[in-house]
Amino acid sequence: MKKYLSFFRIRFVNGLQYRTAAYAGIATQFAWGFMEILIFKAFYNADAAAFPMEFSQLSSYIWLQQAFLALFMLWFLDNEIFSAISSGNIAYELSRPIDLYFMWFTKNLAIRLSKAVLRCMPILIVAAFLPSPYGIVLPFSFLGFLAFLAAMLLALFTVVAFSMLIYIATFYTLSPLGIRIVALSLTEFLSGAVIPLPFLPDNVRKIVEATPFASMQNLPLRIYSGNIAGSEMLRGISLQVFWLTVLVLAGRLWIKKALKNVVVQGG
Repeated sequence: MKKYLSFFRIRFVNGLQYRTAAYAGIATQFAWGFMEILIFKAFYNADAAAFPMEFSQLSSYIWLQQAFLALFMLWFLDNEIFSAISSGNIAYELSRPIDLYFMWFTKNLAIRLSKAVLRCMPILIVAAFLPSPYGIVLPFSFLGFLAFLAAMLLALFTVVAFSMLIYIATFYTLSPLGIRIVALSLTEFLSGAVIPLPFLPDNVRKIVEATPFASMQNLPLRIYSGNIAGSEMLRGISLQVFWLTVLVLAGRLWIKKALKNVVVQGG
């Protein structure tokens, strides 16, 4: 366990060094958040009753999405892992007395958390002072806030577990580019990153909500905003636990199979 905590600490501290990139990211996320809110506001002005979320809930959803972008976005991937697999440097990792899956999992957790720590507070503070209904609102209840924190943690683990499948798939390809494009395009839409899932047609939404993608950013952000509560909230968190277990077990089994067939060429 100490080995993996060391990997986590090293990668987390290393991620905190990129403060200029964080400042640029904060500016970009402010611009993107305001743009999204103003676009949705134009549609709400036409017929607010036609939409499945109150505008204040949608504003909270968008600002939380921007504040914790690093936790949820699948395109925050570790290029060092792709490089190690493609170049053959994976041989150095295999020579260490460690579990490769959990080492990569720990590193990915650390890099996402370090990016989120640097970016989240300025966005949350500014969003809290924006006039209603454009800013972020308080959680609808203390129990809802606790459920939001639990769902956030499970969502982070689910994102990392899915990212692990992308890394492992690279063992079977000459380049990770194709896998990344397909996987990221799919998850961007199905996880609620493009539009919140309640805006999808009911038949499509019910199917998407049963997939692991809805267990990523969709659930915690809707819990915080009050769009999901009660028994539906508990069902969502239970589904998160289920998909996290499935993804981790699938990743563990797949990486064992992939490593049995690894061939590293070179002098």
